[in-house]
Amino acid sequence: MDQIISNIKIQVNDKLFVKDPVSSALGKKIIEESILLIDSIGFDDFTFKKLGEKIGSNESSIYRYFENKHKLLVYLSSWYWSWMEYRLVFATNNITDPFEKLQIAITIVTEKIEDDFDTEYINESVLNTIIIQEFTKSLHTKEVDEENKQGYFLIYKRLINRIILMVNEVNPEYPYAKSLISSIVEGSLHQHFLMNHLKTITNCNETKKPTDFYLHLISTLLKK
Repeated sequence: MDQIISNIKIQVNDKLFVKDPVSSALGKKIIEESILLIDSIGFDDFTFKKLGEKIGSNESSIYRYFENKHKLLVYLSSWYWSWMEYRLVFATNNITDPFEKLQIAITIVTEKIEDDFDTEYINESVLNTIIIQEFTKSLHTKEVDEENKQGYFLIYKRLINRIILMVNEVNPEYPYAKSLISSIVEGSLHQHFLMNHLKTITNCNETKKPTDFYLHLISTLLKK
C-alpha cells in the first residue's frame, strides 16, 4: 500500500487539454479563476471570453490550453476525483478492519470539503461546490460513450471501484456493490444540493449531514 500512495498523483487525462495548465503560471491562473467564475455565475453562463476578461488575457490564450469549456469542466472534475482518490488511499492505508476502512472512505466522498492549502491555485472547497452543482453536466451528454472510450472518466470510475472492493471485503455476498457505491458517490452530491436549495425533500441539514445518512445506509445494508 505504501507503494500505491507514493505512486498516486493528481492525475488528469492529457486528452482533456491542449497544453497542460499546470505547466505555466497562466495555465494555473486559468484553472484558479475558472473555478471562481463558474462558482459565481454558473457553468451555463461561463464563457472563455468572460474568463479572459477576468484574468486580463485574450480569449485566444485560453484556447491554447483548452479546446472548449466542456473539456475544462471535465478537467476540473477529473482533478477533483483524483484528489479525492489520493485522500481516500492515504486515509485508509493503515486501517485493517474492513468496515472501519469502508466508513472512512464513505466519509471522505460524502462530506463537505474544506480548502486544502497545499494547492495554492485550486480552492477545493469552491471546487466541491462546483462538483455538487455541475458534475452531471460533464457526464450527461450525447458524447459520453465516446468520451468514456477516450478515458475521460477513468479516475472517477477508479475511485468508485476502490470503494466497491471495500464493500466486497465487508460483505462479499452483497449483490449490488457497484450500484450501491456509484449511487452513494453521486447521490451525496445530490443530497448536498437539496440541503442547500430544496430543503423540504431531504432529511439532511446542519445537524444531520449527508455523510450521516450514508454511514447509516451501509451499516444497515452490509453489517451481518
